[in-house]
Amino acid sequence: MTESPLVKRLLWSGLLAGTGALATLASARVSAVVWKRVFGEDPPE
Repeated sequence: MTESPLVKRLLWSGLLAGTGALATLASARVSAVVWKRVFGEDPPE
């Protein structure tokens, strides 16, 4: 199954999308923590 170039491309695209989503969530959480420490309030929505 993984010998097919199409399957490999789909798997790669899925992996990129998944890691991109996780990175976005992680960066939003880190930014919220930094905002709270700098300004002492919740970040704007």
